Amino acid sequence: MTTLPFVHRNLPLLLLQAREAVMAHTRPSLRAHGLSDQQWRVLRVLGEHAQDPEGVETGRVAKEAFLLGPSLTGVLTRMARDGLIERSPCPQDARRTVVRATAAGLEKVQALSQSIEAHYDWMERQLGKQALQNLYVWLDTVIAMEVDPACEQQRPQGQEDE
Repeated sequence: MTTLPFVHRNLPLLLLQAREAVMAHTRPSLRAHGLSDQQWRVLRVLGEHAQDPEGVETGRVAKEAFLLGPSLTGVLTRMARDGLIERSPCPQDARRTVVRATAAGLEKVQALSQSIEAHYDWMERQLGKQALQNLYVWLDTVIAMEVDPACEQQRPQGQEDE
């Protein structure tokens, strides 16, 4: 039986390689602050919502930090133990939990944002401002296209995953 060669490059693999290339600059700073990649994603989300006095519902944190619920539970447990976040019942629904960054957590966000923004500035100088903006637009477009239920009819059968 003859197999047909792939026509397109392995996009999921390329995206993973690009992520790892970017994270290679970020991870040393995260580790110096005692954070895992997942903890940073949570702190970044909470930092972006720091002005919300009620905190952020854990489901929203999971979605925005791109973490599955069981993983988020473990991450939040460690972060609470380390004094980076606080958890409390949701004011509107006591069955849900909201989280907010503590002062110590927000200090880490502030400290890390400087080195991360410096890396983004470097990327912008290397790629050019317009190319980096285009990259953001293209990635947002791919993400929206792949999660839009209307696209299910357009996506070839059996092509959901690489």
